[in-house]
Amino acid sequence: MNEELVFIIDSTKESMQSAITHLEKEFRNIRAGKASPAMIGSVTVDYYGSQVPLTQVANVGTMDAHTITVQPWEKHMLHEIEKAIMNANLGFNPMNNGEIVIINVPVLTEERRMELSKQAKAEAETAKVSIRNDRREAMNEIKKDEASDDMKANAEIDIQKLTDKFSAEIDEQYKIKDAEIMKV
Repeated sequence: MNEELVFIIDSTKESMQSAITHLEKEFRNIRAGKASPAMIGSVTVDYYGSQVPLTQVANVGTMDAHTITVQPWEKHMLHEIEKAIMNANLGFNPMNNGEIVIINVPVLTEERRMELSKQAKAEAETAKVSIRNDRREAMNEIKKDEASDDMKANAEIDIQKLTDKFSAEIDEQYKIKDAEIMKV
């Protein structure tokens, strides 16, 4: 196989892998019943006039399966952190005890579990669309290449195998996430 076809296959594989990585990140943001620092990973705090990620101004951890704790490195940041969590509109009601911000994560209702399952399914489908787009682009590049027809056919088979492999991985990850969400 010529270098150009190998390059197309390798770059397609990298692109498909990045779709999987993005899906994993999105799945971490979907709540699955127990408290996790990742649940507030998208929160930014006003720190001396700049918006910075919460993890850059405080330690974020979990006390138990239903409680997230945020311990600011500077006590005067307590109010700012509470405000940022409220403004992030994550459905949490933070409280502080003068030392740390405590977030009680409510138990998921069956209806909310179904919504989160649908959200996870939509994220998985978005990742699959991304992979199919990568396949289409690769197939178009292969057709433009000046390699022999046999080499092009082999490259197309390799691209399809990659597509099937990554699609199966997405299905597997969704199955695991859905089971995690639906677990009471």
